[in-house]
Amino acid sequence: MKAAIISQGSISSQMVAEAMRKYFDVDTIDLRNIEVRLGKESGIFYQGKEFPLYDCIYLKGSFRYANLLRSIATLLENKIPYMPLSINSFTIVHNKLLTHLTLQQHNIPMPRTYVTSTIDAAKLLLKKVRFPIVMKFPEGTQGKGVMFADSFSSASSMLDALGALKQPFIVQEYIETSGTDIRALVVGEKVVAAMRRKAQKEEKRANIHAGGIGTAIQLDRAAEKIAIDTARALGADVCGVDILESALGPLVIEANISPGLQGLSKVCAGIDIPDQIARFFNEKTNEKITQQKKEAAAEVLKDLSVEKRPHQEVVTQLHFRADRILLPELVTKVAKFNDRKDYILRIQKGKVEIEELK
Repeated sequence: MKAAIISQGSISSQMVAEAMRKYFDVDTIDLRNIEVRLGKESGIFYQGKEFPLYDCIYLKGSFRYANLLRSIATLLENKIPYMPLSINSFTIVHNKLLTHLTLQQHNIPMPRTYVTSTIDAAKLLLKKVRFPIVMKFPEGTQGKGVMFADSFSSASSMLDALGALKQPFIVQEYIETSGTDIRALVVGEKVVAAMRRKAQKEEKRANIHAGGIGTAIQLDRAAEKIAIDTARALGADVCGVDILESALGPLVIEANISPGLQGLSKVCAGIDIPDQIARFFNEKTNEKITQQKKEAAAEVLKDLSVEKRPHQEVVTQLHFRADRILLPELVTKVAKFNDRKDYILRIQKGKVEIEELK
């Protein structure tokens, strides 16, 4: 089987590509050299040449490439047996607001989250919320674009700065966890690895990229279920899910469909995370190819049994509605009558022939 990883060439992507070589013939493709053409000459081109087809394609990249990733996935849909990430996931997960809306629709617990249309509306909201609060830009990864405010005055100053940037933002309640959170990596229907991250002193972001320190953990059933439900809701077979351990139970704060593997692999040294991902891709690709072959075989048999025969005979009584004859459903299916087409009827006593007008 042939597979490709389309990415920006991060170390995590290289780790997965190397693991996939146990199961696939793998090509690594630089996302930045891909061109999508729409219109009469629509298609995907890599370094100016038409993009080849594969059995499995793993598309990944940062939020800056969300629209390109979605475009590629859309044009590849129904042409590639297996892609781990759904088309919608690229626009949903790369936008925190859309992520929270999707979590809300699937009843996945998260901190109280607010969105306002203007700075003035946001300042009115600040009079109603309990401090401290978290303020986020909808786009960004690795803890970037996340700010904390412990009072109305500090939040108001941040809002003034945000107003100058003319960017939308999200206000979220702050959950006290002593600077810790959980990163769970979901692959398919299971959490393959998880760690508890602890923020450095004077830093509230626990992300490893922000200097957080990780410790391997085994999730309890509630947190594991929430992580898997989150990945499923977002349409991702590979997904990093960030969870806070609150007094009310696990709360999801973020998801990542291009998760870094270095920190998690180092912390969970006994788990070969890239191999877990590659092996799952192999299983799903085989499953999809087998399914496609069965469907193709069924279509061939259907053609042989119905369309290749000169005719089929059906013995049945005729059913009338007023003065009209109702044909049995089987007749309509076999003949493939269509109410948008015209037909010639040859009629004589005891006999009716119907032929499509060419």
